[in-house]
Amino acid sequence: MKVKLLISYNGSTFEGLQVQKHTSNTIMGELYKALKSLNIETKLHASGRTDAKVHAFKQVLHFEVPSFWTDIKKLKEFLQFKLPSSIKIRSLSFINKDFHARYSAKRRVYRYILNEKESNPFESDFITFTNHILDIHILNENIKIFEGEHDFKFFKKTGGTNGSDIRFIYKTRVYRYKDKVVLYFEANGFLRSQIRLMVKFLLLINEKKLTKEQLISQLSCKNSYNTKLAPPNGLYLSNIIY
Repeated sequence: MKVKLLISYNGSTFEGLQVQKHTSNTIMGELYKALKSLNIETKLHASGRTDAKVHAFKQVLHFEVPSFWTDIKKLKEFLQFKLPSSIKIRSLSFINKDFHARYSAKRRVYRYILNEKESNPFESDFITFTNHILDIHILNENIKIFEGEHDFKFFKKTGGTNGSDIRFIYKTRVYRYKDKVVLYFEANGFLRSQIRLMVKFLLLINEKKLTKEQLISQLSCKNSYNTKLAPPNGLYLSNIIY
């Protein structure tokens, strides 16, 4: 029987979502450990990976469960009990056999959260503090350049997908929420560290270290002006749209 798992997690203490050879300290590592303790030997499939210290409001996975786990409510309770408090099960449900957490997804939504103030120890794991005044007009003007279909090969970290670097970004937005500035990205998919590279470029434009013309040039794969990443702690996987 196939089940769909919806989770939120605080990624600040984890080395990312995916299972890795050098460490068991990943989101999937914890899930596999919890499932094994419930006599569930299975393979997890996620909607997409998140890097070390990146968070998620809504991450979707699917996996198969043995036929003796017919009580899905009890399975959810037992599984949550086995997981650390930094991983929260939002829902667990039986799903159609044709559903795939990754390949059935139509769009992915990420948010990047910034604060113009000095860093403090209570929020530093969850927000990127810039120590710069953020010009919402300039950020909105430039983030819109990413919309549409582009080859993002100059906006990915090496070691990413070996397939196409072309992605379609449907919607972007920059807005203030209380004392924070939020960058919104909605696309059919993202390359490895693509959003962090895009955010860093926007911040460098805000600081007048790079220009709109340079952004257009890099997005057109003509020249590369920046390969630095924005910090991971401000990035959140917000939603998966099916």
